[in-house]
Amino acid sequence: MTSFGDLLGPQPVLLPENSEAEDALLDNADPVQVAAAHPAASIAWAYLAEAALERGGAGEADAAVNHDIVAAYAFARTGYHRGLDLLRRNGWKGFGPVPWSHEPNRGFLRSVGALARAAKAIGETEEYARCLDLLEDCDPRAAAELGLD
Repeated sequence: MTSFGDLLGPQPVLLPENSEAEDALLDNADPVQVAAAHPAASIAWAYLAEAALERGGAGEADAAVNHDIVAAYAFARTGYHRGLDLLRRNGWKGFGPVPWSHEPNRGFLRSVGALARAAKAIGETEEYARCLDLLEDCDPRAAAELGLD
């Protein structure tokens, strides 16, 4: 039985830890340096994307598209793609549970959430909707955990 109650569905994917990158970020290391040292770590790209979204004012009613929002889109897309690579190497077939409750999955899920916010900020509504759908498919709680409900 999967963690989401679907007896016929795929088992949840639980990504391996990337302790070096995660510990460095928790120790307040510069996310730029962590991403450079660990380019496959989605969590580093998620940190960069979230910081750029904040700097760029994404989500504010009067926020104009700016360098930081476009950079956030690129950072988030990198984290998303690096996460997809890792998910596939760990048995994910493009669908099925990727639980938010498993900490190592959060780098990927946070990257998808940041990509959704950046896409919305630049007016890419189809990408925004795809990201929300992906989060829902991965874990119905993920969007709410990321403030996207």
